[in-house]
Amino acid sequence: MRRTHFLRAVLAIARKDLRAEFRSRLLISAMGLFALLTVMIFYYTLESRPEARRATLPAALWVTVAFAGTLGIGRNLAAEHDRGTLDGLMLAPVPRAALYFGKLAVAWLFTLIVALVVTAALSIVFNVNLLRLGWLLIALLGTLGFAAIGTLLGSMAIYARSRETTLPILVLPVALPIITAAVNAAHGVLDDQPLSEWIPYPLLLASVDAAFLTLAYLLFDYVLEE
Repeated sequence: MRRTHFLRAVLAIARKDLRAEFRSRLLISAMGLFALLTVMIFYYTLESRPEARRATLPAALWVTVAFAGTLGIGRNLAAEHDRGTLDGLMLAPVPRAALYFGKLAVAWLFTLIVALVVTAALSIVFNVNLLRLGWLLIALLGTLGFAAIGTLLGSMAIYARSRETTLPILVLPVALPIITAAVNAAHGVLDDQPLSEWIPYPLLLASVDAAFLTLAYLLFDYVLEE
């Protein structure tokens, strides 16, 4: 019964955020535009270096995901805080962890959409097929970990006076192992390496994701109180 109540609360919070975003379309538009502009910057800066293009594709993807994801998570949480709806959600008779996982679900969805849009854009612009099962698995695991970290730390940063600069300073160093593992795994997929060569990186991503999700479940109540 408790599990059902928890899942219903998570879904209700996620639906609320999705409805608000579908009405305004501001967040996903900003993230998508930022992502596409970053792809074009990579393309034009590497126009005279065709031999280096392929090697930079994994880094191009994850640099874009990191900054666009940070932008999206920060704006979403800041809007909730400024409207006062976050305080209302904290007073709701639901577990605080449900609030975290509801926010996480939306952040993960938007970050994954950005990763898929960037993957498609890179495939078209650089004429390389990136729509591979291994690449998509890495995107799935990497964006989950990044969203988990961003949602947890973003819930702390929204109370800071200069939250626009505080959130990237908090998130990016903590997310560095996820970004590094995702880039290394993507290189293995892109270079057609044997599965045994690059599979440790997705396993590392899954382990880091599980660790951060567990920590967030245990600590999110204290994060909000502080």
